Amino acid sequence: MSEAPVRVAIIVGSVREGRFGPVVARWLAGLAAGLGGFEVDVVDLAEHDVPLAMPAFGAAPAPAVAAEVGKVTERLAAADAFVVVTPEYNHSYPAALKNAVDWHRDEWLAKPVAFVSYGGVSGGLRAVEHLRAVFAELHAVTIRETVSFHGAHTCFGPDGMPSDEGATVAAKAMLEQLTWWARSLADARAARPYPG
Repeated sequence: MSEAPVRVAIIVGSVREGRFGPVVARWLAGLAAGLGGFEVDVVDLAEHDVPLAMPAFGAAPAPAVAAEVGKVTERLAAADAFVVVTPEYNHSYPAALKNAVDWHRDEWLAKPVAFVSYGGVSGGLRAVEHLRAVFAELHAVTIRETVSFHGAHTCFGPDGMPSDEGATVAAKAMLEQLTWWARSLADARAARPYPG
């Protein structure tokens, strides 16, 4: 009997005009689909009109904001695992991504999170290191293997594919670990409630 596919949400963390994230996300989604064993949902934060300012602690958001957040919430809740595609802004990750993470809690609990980063010389790795600490606080498990693109705009050809085969090798290793953690944590959550 074959196992059900792992439902992975690929989160595009940048909402800036002219951003490169969708190129990276499309490549990763295609790779995951080609490998089989995944049900992919690309959650592009730019498609959801969620303001950066959050309501006062304990206050309910405005109805329009709540509706947009709810759309994201449903998609995150349905996922078994996540891949965050993030650039590096000023040695960290985008504010819109932080907001999306902070608006949620239960959706991350005891689920695995992998990272694909891009940027200049650092390839977005400083953003990833900051995100690891945030997701640990939310009781998510971050995957060790990470894919990063240094000078990202020069790493992809006109076809939207990376020019270095090493990126695909690294992504396959990351997705393999993500699958293991997604299935293991799903089994654990089914056996007993997570106490987080």
